[in-house]
Amino acid sequence: MRPLKDLAGQTVVYGLPSIIGRLLSYLLVPIYTHIFDPGEYGKITFVYAYISFINILLTYGMETSLFNFSRLEENKKRVYSTTLLSVISSSAFFIVIIVSFRQYLAGLIHLPEHPEYVVWLAIILCTDAISAIAFAKLRQLNKARRFATIKALNIVIYIASNLFFIILCPVVYKNPDSFFYPIIQAIYNPNIGIGYILISNVIASAITLLMLFPDMIKAGIDFDSALWKRMMPYAIPLIFAGLAGMVNETLDRILLQYLLPANVSWQQGGIYSACYKISIIVTMFVQAFKYASEPYFFANAKEKDFAKTFADIVKYFIIGCLLICLGTLLNLSWMKNYIGKEYWGGLDVVPILLLANICLGVFYTLSIWYKLANKTIYGAYLTTVGAIITIVLDVYWIPRIGYIGCAWATLICYAACMVLSYFMSRKQLPVKYDFFRIGIYFALSLILYFLSLHLNINSKVLLLIVNNGLILVFIAVVYFMEKPTFALLKNLKK
Repeated sequence: MRPLKDLAGQTVVYGLPSIIGRLLSYLLVPIYTHIFDPGEYGKITFVYAYISFINILLTYGMETSLFNFSRLEENKKRVYSTTLLSVISSSAFFIVIIVSFRQYLAGLIHLPEHPEYVVWLAIILCTDAISAIAFAKLRQLNKARRFATIKALNIVIYIASNLFFIILCPVVYKNPDSFFYPIIQAIYNPNIGIGYILISNVIASAITLLMLFPDMIKAGIDFDSALWKRMMPYAIPLIFAGLAGMVNETLDRILLQYLLPANVSWQQGGIYSACYKISIIVTMFVQAFKYASEPYFFANAKEKDFAKTFADIVKYFIIGCLLICLGTLLNLSWMKNYIGKEYWGGLDVVPILLLANICLGVFYTLSIWYKLANKTIYGAYLTTVGAIITIVLDVYWIPRIGYIGCAWATLICYAACMVLSYFMSRKQLPVKYDFFRIGIYFALSLILYFLSLHLNINSKVLLLIVNNGLILVFIAVVYFMEKPTFALLKNLKK
């Protein structure tokens, strides 16, 4: 039971500040969707879809390589230095190329009037790629508090910059008599508009890199070319796995621009992306769990009870995801107000995407089997299969049913990857999962959700009370069935 308690504690430390920060940044969604129309918002989400893809290329699997080779090599400092210097060099080369061809690249992504977006995108990508390695080192050293603090500050700076440029500056700019008008006039350009979202990201990413600089200095300048040549065969399959994974996660927002008529594509992309934000609550939990679990699994894989512990971890992870999904769906009547009314037409995708993100989280958790076995090529195989499913279904469905097709394609893709990973993992990591209880929890959550849909209650307040009562029913059933384990964890001595 000690491993479960340790991992739970690490997940809270890694995840709580990040989740709180994300929830605060989540408050930006109503600002974006009430100030900017779906077409404008669609352009920014389109740019961020590209950011997700290129970020995989710029980190090229070196985060996981750092974990793996730190476990295998005695000189861990040299592993860190080699990894960091590799990513810094490739990022510097990338930014020179992107800035040199910014106008041409802006035309390629259907935004020829905004070459500055390409420059800001390059800065964000390069600073984030370098920061990712420094963050990975903090995780490898179990410096969860420093990791979480810097992550939280990154989000706070991003939020503050957005509020400054999108809310405060326009108000002051329209009031020439204001004491602050000369300052705002010098730094603010109203023609940039929604582009200030990217500028805010540039500011947050740059300051984050500066905060990580003391940790990066400790790596020194010790590039081991022989070590690097051994790291790359391990990392390269992760690039393909990551790219294929991003196809599954974000390609739909790009394809919406190419497969729909020009007069509706930006609008559809904006609506879909705004509604996707509601389902991101599960993604935040998955990300927090991933931050804590990956280094934990590498460090404890040789323990004799690892398979049993892993099975328990997967079960409780699924319970956590189901609880978050149920809480979101049963409170959607008021949560939808976080996005503008122009975007409400896309709320039907939320249940589909929540379930899809559960499958994604389980797939991420199960993927540890090929990383521990040094068979990262299987990650590339799995995500490539998912990418093929995504592309085929998106190309077929988007012209016919728009963004609804994107949501269903996402669910089918993640479910397929999850199931395939389970069957492929049985030889490398034979684990007896508690399918009986997991099935009960899935069935219970679905029953409670569909029950809430058929409640004939006119009072919004009463409906909210009843819906949250259904959530308590789920918690009570879980507590009753898992009570022996909870008792052991509670009584476990530190």
